[in-house]
Amino acid sequence: MIVTVTLNAAIDRTLTVPNFQRGQRHRASAGVTLAGGKGINVARALKVLGVPVVATGLVGGTTGTRIVEELTKEAILNDFVHIEGESRTSTAVVDPTGGTYTEINEWGPAVRADELDTLLEKLRYLTQGAELVVFAGSLPREVDPDFYAEATRELTRRHIPVALDSEGQPLSLGVEAEPFLVTPNQAEAEALVGQEFHDDEDFRNGLDTVAELGARNVLITTEQGSLALFREEREAVRYRAVAPRVDPVSTVGSGDVLLAAFIAARHAGRPAEEALRAAVAAGAAST
Repeated sequence: MIVTVTLNAAIDRTLTVPNFQRGQRHRASAGVTLAGGKGINVARALKVLGVPVVATGLVGGTTGTRIVEELTKEAILNDFVHIEGESRTSTAVVDPTGGTYTEINEWGPAVRADELDTLLEKLRYLTQGAELVVFAGSLPREVDPDFYAEATRELTRRHIPVALDSEGQPLSLGVEAEPFLVTPNQAEAEALVGQEFHDDEDFRNGLDTVAELGARNVLITTEQGSLALFREEREAVRYRAVAPRVDPVSTVGSGDVLLAAFIAARHAGRPAEEALRAAVAAGAAST
């Protein structure tokens, strides 16, 4: 069983608006509403790929109730902690004519210490016998940036591997807790190591630096594909996978699908190189 953790879950509303212009009144040609947040996106993709998964995290208010209802409709096993604050709503506007994607995200709720304690207790229960725990997404207000790091250390002591997909200080502190896998995009990886990547040597040094900071395995996603450092039999092996060319509608969420596909391939016993190839293909297909 894979456990995904989404602290800042949301209702994601995507509107298709041809010829979208700021300051003008428009009528959407289509709309889609889904439960969202990076961990939930990973859980959804794992469910489609046939991997046993349970989604947990924090939800609150009427929006939180709707998140759980939407997941239940999709037959995604879930067990969230209900908090006092109201979960966020995210709105995206896709303009297929101009090829643009505009996203507006709310900050999300403030979270009390006792609510986090309840989540940690639930996580201890849900992860009994878990194959992997995925922490993904931003942290809500009032949550210490070392939350992922402390949770990772506790799970590691129980010999449960952790995959971490976040950004900023939660990512930098989380990497120091030596997670099994981290999956930043290029911008997040550049911020983590403190330099931009322009050529193969930059990417190689970036992979090595993230691994030196503590991550056991590193997978950096880019617009062209992914680069990875995997530890195999005490040796660090590096790979590059080039994404197939597609005409994307939207690349949002493709990294979550990529991570899910990688986990699914490893769950099926496929070697790391094959898993990376399958993950990059799935991520490209999801756009």
